[in-house]
Amino acid sequence: MIVVTAAGGATGTAVVRALWSRGEQVRAVVRSGRPHPDLTALSVDAVAADLTVPAAVEPLLAGARALYLIWPNFDPAEATGATAVLAAARRAGVPRLVYHSVLRPQARSMPHHAAKDRVEEALDRSGLAWRVLQPGAYSANLDGGLADAAVTGRFRSPWGLERAQSLVDLRDVAEAAAVLLTEDGLDGGTFEVAGPEPLTARRIAGLLGSRLGREVTAVDAAPGGPVPPVADYAAHCRRLMFDHYRAHGFAGSPRVLEALVGRPAHTFGEHLDQLEAELRSIRPAGAGELP
Repeated sequence: MIVVTAAGGATGTAVVRALWSRGEQVRAVVRSGRPHPDLTALSVDAVAADLTVPAAVEPLLAGARALYLIWPNFDPAEATGATAVLAAARRAGVPRLVYHSVLRPQARSMPHHAAKDRVEEALDRSGLAWRVLQPGAYSANLDGGLADAAVTGRFRSPWGLERAQSLVDLRDVAEAAAVLLTEDGLDGGTFEVAGPEPLTARRIAGLLGSRLGREVTAVDAAPGGPVPPVADYAAHCRRLMFDHYRAHGFAGSPRVLEALVGRPAHTFGEHLDQLEAELRSIRPAGAGELP
């Protein structure tokens, strides 16, 4: 049995699905007892537990042969909370732990990256057999902006127009996670997972426009005003993240991902292909009936 934490989120659900497709038995740890239809459809063992309470998590690890540790996004408790879960995993005798980190955790200008860097450091001291997955930004993160661009004809980029991101498909992230959870010979490895093409906002707008059959223009949507205070941690981190992307981009190599999954990484164009019917059904601003 493999345990996946934060399994009610997009990443956790995708990892559970990838494991299920391999015939693996999965225990999905979710934040609350609310319905999770995507997990129910997979007939997995979904259990509600508070990750910040190690005593609640530890019994769920009994008998597990691996743990995929995802911490909820933009949570200021990650460094201390995830480190406490590592200790619980060691007490429970979990023989393999895979931590869901992020591409460039050492980029201390982004506090949520720095938190993951501290957890990686704790992993090295944990006494566990571990692997680390470091994904870049997901293609799906842009889905809301793509839908807006289908209406307005403008793709708004909070990271500017010059720097590029190697957006990675969540299907690839989940498949790579499944490999790390189930295959031998990977202990102590840190695996970057990035998409196959560094994409500027202009390139994204061009790819979208080619599928919609109309022009889409990239627009610099620079965040205004001061950086939100640390007390508003999620907003604080998002702003510093986009400031970092604007200055440095967020690109990486697909070679590690492709070696793990044994095939080419999905392109952003393939992600758009999945969305094409939905995006083409959206009526552009000021347009009449669609043809």
